[in-house]
Formats: sequence, C-alpha cells, structure tokens
Amino acid sequence: MAKTELEVRFTLPLDKVLLKDKVSAEHKAKEAFVLELLRQGDISAGRAARLLNISRWDLSELMYEAGISPFDDSLTTEALDAEVKSALKDFDEPNL
Repeated sequence: MAKTELEVRFTLPLDKVLLKDKVSAEHKAKEAFVLELLRQGDISAGRAARLLNISRWDLSELMYEAGISPFDDSLTTEALDAEVKSALKDFDEPNL
C-alpha cells in the first residue's frame, strides 16, 4: 500500500506571550487530528497509538477523555449475537 503524508498548516496571529506554549499546542493539534481519524474509523487504535508515539494503554485514556468508544458502535444487535454464538461454538468444540 502506498503511503501518503498529510501536512496540515495554518497561521494564527499570536503575541510573544503565547509562543511559549507553541510546542504543546502543536502536540495537542496532532493529537486531536489523529483522534478524529480514529473516531471516524479511518485508522485503527494501533495505528493511532503509533502515530502519537504512545502505548495502547495511554491511547485508551485519550479515547476515554475524547468520548471515543473502544467498541465498534456500528454493530447491530443481530451481528453481535451472531459473533457471540460463533465464539461460543468455537469454545465448545474439542481441540483435535
């Protein structure tokens, strides 16, 4: 798969007092962008953690703070029921 890079740039007029927080603000902007990609399902949690250079555990905390569910909310009750039945069937089958 070909890799694509995205560079997001914008300019804000800031006075010198605010420039001391520039690095922190840039980090938060990247974090917000990656979390939004994750929220929309464009990237996986593993990829989000790698992009942010954090552990999956730390990512789960960020997801909680951002209100992002770690579960696939698009599953219907029927689909979830089918997955559970399939898992139980696999669990009940003896190992050969």
